[in-house]
Amino acid sequence: MLEWLKENLLTIVILLVLAAAVFAIVFSMIRSKRKGRTSCGGGCAHCPMAGKCHSQAVQKKQ
Repeated sequence: MLEWLKENLLTIVILLVLAAAVFAIVFSMIRSKRKGRTSCGGGCAHCPMAGKCHSQAVQKKQ
């Protein structure tokens, strides 16, 4: 078992770094979502999803 770890140490380290990066990205997205921030800039003039993502806000204004 110890020999296998020595042979694959670089692969394991790279995997851990990538997993940490993915975790950080997901954590950041969740945190932003809870604070009410989204990746949408709100300019729906040329967005094909304009009627879908902001439909609740549009309905409340009417």
